[in-house]
Amino acid sequence: MKLYPTEALWDEIAYLAYHLHWSIGDLLDLEHTDRARLIRRVADLNERAWEAVRHV
Repeated sequence: MKLYPTEALWDEIAYLAYHLHWSIGDLLDLEHTDRARLIRRVADLNERAWEAVRHV
């Protein structure tokens, strides 16, 4: 079995914890594919929010 790089996992956890305010336990319980999907969704929301700010 191939292990997921530790630093990449911590980057993902930190990003989601910062934006979603979820516990580390909840984030670590997620499957990688679910965590990756959440990261994409949060990034999209952030991009839309910044676009709105830029156009004010």
